[in-house]
Amino acid sequence: MLGKPRRLALLAEGSFSASDAKTAVGLLRYRPEEVVAVIDSTKAGRTSRSCVGVGGDIPVVANLEAAAAFEADGLVIGVAPQGGTLPSSWRQTVAEALLRGWDIFSGLHQFLADDLELATLAASKGCTIHDVRRSPARRPIASRRAAAVDAMVLLTVGSDCNVGKMTTSLELKQALTAMGLRAKFVATGQTGILIADHGVAVDAVVSDFVAGFTEELVIEAARDADVVIVEGQGALHHPAYSGVTLGLMHGACADAMVLCHAAGRTHLRVSEAGPAPRIKSLSELIRDYERAAGWVQPARVLGVALNTTTLDETEAKRALEHANQLTGLPIVDPVRFNAEPLAQVIARRCEERRRDAGAA
Repeated sequence: MLGKPRRLALLAEGSFSASDAKTAVGLLRYRPEEVVAVIDSTKAGRTSRSCVGVGGDIPVVANLEAAAAFEADGLVIGVAPQGGTLPSSWRQTVAEALLRGWDIFSGLHQFLADDLELATLAASKGCTIHDVRRSPARRPIASRRAAAVDAMVLLTVGSDCNVGKMTTSLELKQALTAMGLRAKFVATGQTGILIADHGVAVDAVVSDFVAGFTEELVIEAARDADVVIVEGQGALHHPAYSGVTLGLMHGACADAMVLCHAAGRTHLRVSEAGPAPRIKSLSELIRDYERAAGWVQPARVLGVALNTTTLDETEAKRALEHANQLTGLPIVDPVRFNAEPLAQVIARRCEERRRDAGAA
């Protein structure tokens, strides 16, 4: 990870669940070979699989000392709390990790390397604090250059936040690679960056430059790819996070999109108490995403990734069938079942683009 193999402890104190510990769960799913323990005293003694469904027998331990017994050499902040600041109760754990000479990996909006006390500790022990949400100093302006790349560009979009856009992107990458296509994943959030070892956390970028950074990432990835899969963020109709969604859409100039939705979720997740806006129907969401993309670059929604985590298997299959009837599109739960049906549609679209380019 970020330069060399690691033995990581994931800090998720009091929050090690599939809904709260997104960063920890992402690493357990896609880089489990580098994780030796999860720290959460409320679930100590259990396994990662029993808590969040992934990570196999990786142990959950009570504290940093217990994680050190598994020869950990790095600490990851495994939760992305609203507001993006380090919980005050976690500060001592981070300091203790630095005193042991461990590198720190943080996706918080609060940059730990800017904290004088923590930075001084890191310098004294020769270790590094990696603030992966820190954006580059450049200020690129988008100019629709991504529309000209030869690779097919696919963007995952959502009905809401935290519905599985990153996971869908990574599962589609794996499925397309297995089919023989050169698929590249473009990370646009902190967890994706830790998994892929590259990318820009666009929610930490000044709004004028979100599209510009996205454009740069797509152009770079497209140099040796058949399909570039851009990790979506936020949701077009979300009152807080619609801006980052639109910046990604117009910077990526995608040829196609995959809509991600959490089965059973009816209202948008907002931070304040009170009535939350209802989530539009899948058909309305598809219409609105295609319309908004078309302001800069026409893009079709090729299918829907339905997150059925909250349903049992029978209910999940019924939800997939119902969504298919409503939209007429391929509907998959890429984790629970298989991403291949949707990957096949994407592969066919990729081949159509090749034929069209050859005939031009």
